Amino acid sequence: MFTKKNGEQKQKSIFREYAEAIVIALLLALFIRTFVVQAFKIPSGSMIPTLLVGDHILVNKFCYGVRNPLNGDLWFAAGSPAPHDVIVFKYPVNPAQDFIKRVVAVAGDRVEIVKKQVYVNGAPFEEPQAVHLESEMLSSVRDNMPPVVVPPGAVFVMGDNRDNSHDSRFWGFVDLAAVKGKAFILYWSWDRENLSVRWSRLGKLIP
Repeated sequence: MFTKKNGEQKQKSIFREYAEAIVIALLLALFIRTFVVQAFKIPSGSMIPTLLVGDHILVNKFCYGVRNPLNGDLWFAAGSPAPHDVIVFKYPVNPAQDFIKRVVAVAGDRVEIVKKQVYVNGAPFEEPQAVHLESEMLSSVRDNMPPVVVPPGAVFVMGDNRDNSHDSRFWGFVDLAAVKGKAFILYWSWDRENLSVRWSRLGKLIP
């Protein structure tokens, strides 16, 4: 038969076990979110048709190595963004905001846009997912951009919705230290206009 004191000790022991389990779970979740995989929601149409407004994606944060979450210093190298990769990064103009775009060129590449056609090192850059939804040809950098060379430690990115994307054409390059990871799968998609789930998109790999 338990005494009152023994009963209190048992309750404290159970409470401590639950508390420790919760703390461990929270630390593990924080570790995974910081260094392994993180979920993001797509708020705009700049990556149409690859990603739609309301898509929820997972981003692999380990594939490009492990970085210090505070200043972006590389702790462990495991590769770097390559052309055609869809990446999430800190918006250079406002690092508190996350952007998602596709890598078009990497360090040392020469990028030019002539009448909507992107050229990398003099050759047309063919991206099957890219679309032009407007026929109007603008004289601005959206459709005609003078040649630029990607500096060391940076990438040039564009949205797949080429006529409606705020990207490197307008604000410059993305520093590798600002890259959070590579988008790889859709786990949820909500059509807010029709108030319905886009079931066919769930589990879809991001090309």
